[in-house]
Amino acid sequence: MSTKNYEWSFSSVGGVKRVNFDSGKDILALEHLDQKLWTVLSCPTSGLEIDAATLELIDNDNDGHIKVVEMLAAIKWIGSIIHNPDDLMKQDTVFPLSAINEDTAEGKILMASAKNILKNLGRPDATTLTVEETSDRVKIFNGTAFNGDGIITEDSTPTDELKALLKDIITCMGSLTDRGGKEGIDTEFLNIFLEQCTAYSEWYKKSEDNKSTILPFNENTELSYQTYLAVKSKIDDYFLRCRLAAFDPETTTVLNLLTARVEVITAKDLTTCLEEIETFPLAKIEGQKELPLHQGINPAWEDKINQLKTHITNHLFPNKKTLSESEWNSISEKFQAYEVWKSEKAGHQVEALGLEQIRKVLSSTISVQLFDLIEKDKALETEANNIILVDKLVRYYRDLFTLIKNFVTFYDFYSPDHTAIFQSGTLYIDQRSCDLCIKVSDMAKHDMMVSLSGMFLIYCKCVSKSTGETIIIVAALTNGDIDNLIVGRNAVFYDRKGVAYDATIVKIVENPISIIQAFWSPYRKVSRFVEKQVNKFASEQDNKVLTDVTTKIETVPAKVETPTAAAAPPVPFDVGKFVGIFAAIGLALGAIGTALASVIAGFMGLTWWKMPLAISGLLLLISGPAMIMAFFKLRQRNLALILDANGWAVNAKVIVNIPFGNTLTQIAALPKHAKINTNDPFSSKGRPLWQVMLFFLILIGLGLYAAWRLGWIVLHM
Repeated sequence: MSTKNYEWSFSSVGGVKRVNFDSGKDILALEHLDQKLWTVLSCPTSGLEIDAATLELIDNDNDGHIKVVEMLAAIKWIGSIIHNPDDLMKQDTVFPLSAINEDTAEGKILMASAKNILKNLGRPDATTLTVEETSDRVKIFNGTAFNGDGIITEDSTPTDELKALLKDIITCMGSLTDRGGKEGIDTEFLNIFLEQCTAYSEWYKKSEDNKSTILPFNENTELSYQTYLAVKSKIDDYFLRCRLAAFDPETTTVLNLLTARVEVITAKDLTTCLEEIETFPLAKIEGQKELPLHQGINPAWEDKINQLKTHITNHLFPNKKTLSESEWNSISEKFQAYEVWKSEKAGHQVEALGLEQIRKVLSSTISVQLFDLIEKDKALETEANNIILVDKLVRYYRDLFTLIKNFVTFYDFYSPDHTAIFQSGTLYIDQRSCDLCIKVSDMAKHDMMVSLSGMFLIYCKCVSKSTGETIIIVAALTNGDIDNLIVGRNAVFYDRKGVAYDATIVKIVENPISIIQAFWSPYRKVSRFVEKQVNKFASEQDNKVLTDVTTKIETVPAKVETPTAAAAPPVPFDVGKFVGIFAAIGLALGAIGTALASVIAGFMGLTWWKMPLAISGLLLLISGPAMIMAFFKLRQRNLALILDANGWAVNAKVIVNIPFGNTLTQIAALPKHAKINTNDPFSSKGRPLWQVMLFFLILIGLGLYAAWRLGWIVLHM
């Protein structure tokens, strides 16, 4: 099939010619459609209202984006599996097995795998599958001993001996989770386990070959070593103090430091002071004195010294009641080889099994049996992967055309009965609902790009109390006014699943919303300016009055008995000084009056039917530029820039013109046939309309009479 001989049909949608999908053949022919005619060239796999697992399957290079070539590959694959490509346009959630084309080799394999899935699910006679069923890998593989993932579990081991060894390996090394959701091991785990066993056995054999050197106390060497470590630093401290006392006998009292320290704790319950007593010297310090082993020991250290006698000194120095420094050093030397050997320990992870069990594993063929079971499981890898391919088939059958419509044509966005996959929900704010809401993935990129979209945008931080999720959305306002929209206002956002979020406006990008809003915008700006200036003037005057009053109060002199200097006389009002000011004000008022008189004179000189035209012309003169600018901007509102800021690569304009925009933002309206009670008890009670009209007529008449008397208006009778 070539581009020249395939007849495409196009429609003008959103100001762009977009291809139509009238049949499944059009889908299969997309490989021949020029990419310049595609609406999108790339889209992200996250943040969209379509199953992310399906998008990940299409994303062959796993870069987080789906490109045209990946879309075409997905179309080509499913087109080779199913009988009728028209079925894709149904977007059906239930996949009939009859849709598989068994005339192809892959079709036959997938049909067998689909039936195997149904069998594992306990539905061997069923003829349909759903994504919920094919994606439940745990349930599909739960009843199978081998599932092709190269991981063996307790179900895979036929004998108690193998089950026990598998359990030991998992205890020592940890485990993997197989496709059935059970704990197991693979070849790598088993190899590491055997390496650990070998390392531990060889390390221990070194002590057996050098027993007299490494294990001076035989099987009790570790216990003796821990006893030695418990007192080593304290005994070293004792002998060092004794050598210092021998060096300078006058320091003996200072080295003992007993009297003063004991006096501090004498008044206390000494049983609560053991930690402090432990810091006292091990025994009384004297020059060249041996360490007593039976009496004269610090009470806090008596138990540990007794253990030293039991496990070490009684074996090396029987019946000795004291220990010399040289004898102590010989004890330290006996543990040096043991310390080096312990530091070289290998196979820590399997040590808990014990040397006997470790050597049993190494000497038997039991580990070879586990390797054989793993290989048996791996032999089913292709079959198991084909079961997973069925999940891919069912997902494509359900979701692929949805993605195509939102990728190639934006059909769902421009269709009143559908919602595009990038539309994340609805925002309710200021008596309107905004349907064009998009999740924001990169706020910094939005800051750079979205101002050029020509759309009025509000960014909201949305927090769901029920799920704890926090998201940022951007909502496009395409109808209504903007008077009450400011940063900080609260709203409510509902996602496509109906989950409610508390929304707060965090940023606003201003652009025209409608022609009517643009008509009133100059007057609103003038009104805001005048209001701001009046408020500023009133505030300044209020501050000035307050400052003057407080200043006068603070400068009032206190009453004293001594006479004070006479107050300075007030400065007389200099009329001449203000003549220029009064003259300037008079000229300004005169100019304003003259201008108003000219306008009124010109207006009154018109015939009656020209007066409304003059008023309309004046209004257009003020509002016309804003309306013209708004008209052109509203016609050019482009959603593409917002999507590009979210990681899309949009290939064509996505215009949101005035009529289409009005459908995306719904303004509050009373239900049809609603009954309305107009008797509002809190409405303002103004004067009757006829009285108001009469007042204005009299006011206009007096103004015209005054203008005539002043000669501003000449009546032609």
